[in-house]
Amino acid sequence: MSLSPSPSAVPPPPATGRAPYAENPARSKGRRVPEADSRTRTAFARDRDRVIHSQAFRRLKEKTQVFVAHEGDYYRTRLTHSLEVAQIARSIAQALGLDADLAEGVALAHDLGHPPFGHAGEDELDALMRPYGGFDHNVQTFRVVTELERRYPRFLGLNLTWETVEGVIKHNGPITAKLSAPAYAPVAAYNAGWDLRLDTYASAEAQVAALSDDIAYNNHDVDDGVQAGLFSLDDLAAVPLIGPQIAAARADFPEVDEGMVRLEAVRRMIGVMVEDVLAETARRALAHGVDSPEAVRLLGRPLVGFSQDMAEDLSRLRAFLHERMYRHYRVNRTRSQARRLLRDMFHLFLGDPDTLPPEVAERSAGEDERGRARAICDYLAAMTDRFAIEEHRRLFTLDLR
Repeated sequence: MSLSPSPSAVPPPPATGRAPYAENPARSKGRRVPEADSRTRTAFARDRDRVIHSQAFRRLKEKTQVFVAHEGDYYRTRLTHSLEVAQIARSIAQALGLDADLAEGVALAHDLGHPPFGHAGEDELDALMRPYGGFDHNVQTFRVVTELERRYPRFLGLNLTWETVEGVIKHNGPITAKLSAPAYAPVAAYNAGWDLRLDTYASAEAQVAALSDDIAYNNHDVDDGVQAGLFSLDDLAAVPLIGPQIAAARADFPEVDEGMVRLEAVRRMIGVMVEDVLAETARRALAHGVDSPEAVRLLGRPLVGFSQDMAEDLSRLRAFLHERMYRHYRVNRTRSQARRLLRDMFHLFLGDPDTLPPEVAERSAGEDERGRARAICDYLAAMTDRFAIEEHRRLFTLDLR
């Protein structure tokens, strides 16, 4: 059973409003291509705004989370998920005295590299690209912000600050062990010219974004799973975290319908998880004497995290979702269709490059097979669910009307 911290157990933010280990935009390591400062925004706020204005961010509106985007307007997409992550990250960062703009920016950017059809799309692209360097959505996100977005005349990518780029690629921890993997070759090459200290942890703000992702998707997958009819509130009664919140919501509001009980229980579960992060992070900072951003990076473990009790409860909740939602036959059918759809288009484009749109063909002109495969993969990864379905129909269905 969860040992959830009470509000009184969560320490107030620092009296100065800024924790000693918070990042300071005035002390940023800057941008790879130097630019004049903004008169109206800090460097981190400017990063956040560049993410919001990117094409990749707009495409998230029709990229799947679990359900394909055309299956209904009530389910989360990558865009609504990213907004929920950003809201949670900003709230946690403010409560801890961290830089909320940096946490929000990393949160908004964290899924920019996801292909259509969620993890099924990622798995299929990785399989297709195995002879050509593989595919990893975190690396693709990194490439989106450092290379693939083309909106500025002076540089490729978004030219984000060092701290935001670091947070994008390292929000889950050091990645030096991954650099030998072919999929991480672009990160290693970039790092050779601008050291992101890949052997250390990222800022506390980036860690907040990572934990906010966990909070958001566990809660909205419960919400979406019930709405989709994959399981019921009664099925969740014995599941840690959500079960006690359902019981409490029913007890407090006996007259409301099950839909309102679901919403109230999910809202309360978010609150419990946020309170746990605040209390545990404050405990770790005090126990390890973390007093600077550098101390966060060199701590040797995450500063921001869940308590052991919360981590165990989350593990049991994820096991339930894995069994009852992610492996549900309806979800598996859609995944199978999605993988076949991407596979068809990849092989067609690679074998018959004249079928590629001109802008994609231009990027791959003069490349060897490996380079052409990467350009095709980038094209497929950028697609929304709906566009991928329509593109497949145009390519493989002869319209005789």
